[in-house]
Amino acid sequence: MSTLATTAPATHHRLLPDLSLVGVTMLWGATFLAVQTALQWSGAFAFVGMRFAVAALAAWLLCRRELAQLNRAELLGGLAIGAVLYFSYNLQTLGLPHIPSSTSAFLTGLYVPLVPLLQWVLFRDRPSLAAWGGIALAFVGLLLLAGADGLNIHLGLGEWLTIAATATIALEICLISRFAVGCNARRMALVQLLTVCLLSLLSAPLAGESLPQWHPLLLASVLALGAMTALIQIVMNWAQKTVPATRATIIYAMEPVWGGLIGWLAGEMLTGGKVAGAALIVASVLLSQLGARKTEHAPV
Repeated sequence: MSTLATTAPATHHRLLPDLSLVGVTMLWGATFLAVQTALQWSGAFAFVGMRFAVAALAAWLLCRRELAQLNRAELLGGLAIGAVLYFSYNLQTLGLPHIPSSTSAFLTGLYVPLVPLLQWVLFRDRPSLAAWGGIALAFVGLLLLAGADGLNIHLGLGEWLTIAATATIALEICLISRFAVGCNARRMALVQLLTVCLLSLLSAPLAGESLPQWHPLLLASVLALGAMTALIQIVMNWAQKTVPATRATIIYAMEPVWGGLIGWLAGEMLTGGKVAGAALIVASVLLSQLGARKTEHAPV
């Protein structure tokens, strides 16, 4: 007996979570410049706190009528993922002023090989050969996208903060796949976003940050990134109910591809190495999809 889908609508429905995660990477690729700009007028913790306050408000508006159904799994899962998110966003933001963006992008991309290892160690979930192949292609693609500047790493404060952020990003992806099944994506996202917001705002005075300076671009960044963050977390919670963490990670490697495309549209030069790196990352996503289809179509 086979689980082969027989209709086009079923195929489209099956691909929707994966395509939604591709959309998440497009949003991620567009946020880097906004964060760098906003940090001119705000400390890292205060900015993340304000960003996630807007995100939490947006998530609350989407799920306020169903909050009475918030259950223990959504609450505990949201708190756990929110705590990890707090470290990943703030550590990466704190590291940005100390290192080149290319180095930050490369070090952050190290979560690609780290996620399947964590899945294997923590949850005994061994990746398939196709998944390992996709991970290898994505990692080589990230190396090419980083270029010589990105690989010029001296392990100073900025590098260590970014490496720590990378580890928490990998853990976040694993935990979302673990907790998302059976949970309401909007309610759990609200708990996650509120957790990050409160922890960040409490950390700002402890870190000695002064109050943010008023500027229209800071306000625009907080509002735009807050709305995008709410959408990103809800989509991740929903899509990773069915997309395994390893395959999701390969899709997430598309982020620097979109970032490079946006940079090119803004006038930056694309070298042959970066084009090849982007092509390898796209190939890694296609390979992961091929492996997923073979698994789904295997006889049972």
